[in-house]
Amino acid sequence: MASASSNGSASKAPSKSSAVRSVLRENRKLMAKEVVSALAENGIGVTEGLVYFVKGQMKGKRGRKKKASQVVAPVATVAVSANGDAVKTILKIKGWASEVGGLTKLKGLVDALSE
Repeated sequence: MASASSNGSASKAPSKSSAVRSVLRENRKLMAKEVVSALAENGIGVTEGLVYFVKGQMKGKRGRKKKASQVVAPVATVAVSANGDAVKTILKIKGWASEVGGLTKLKGLVDALSE
C-alpha cells in the first residue's frame, strides 16, 4: 500500500540525498559517519551507504569532466602534430574504420585496447 507521503503531498520534505549534498558542500572531507551524525542531530535519518553513494555521484561528475578534458587535449595535439595535417589524419582514420567495418567497430577496438 502506498502511504500519503509517496503520493506527492503538498508539504513535501527535502530528500535525504539533498540533505547529504548540502552537508557535503559545506565540507567535502567529512567522513560518512560524521555526515550521518550531523543529519541525525537535525532529525534526518540516513545511512552511511547513502552518504557514500551521494559522495560518489558528486565526485563522479567532476571526475568525468576532468578525465574527458585530459583525454581530448592530448589526442587533438597528437593527431595534428603526427603528420602536420589534420585532414590527412582524419582521412586515415576513416580508412581504418572502413577496413574494420565502420566507425562503431573501430571505436569498440580502441575502447578494448584502452582497458
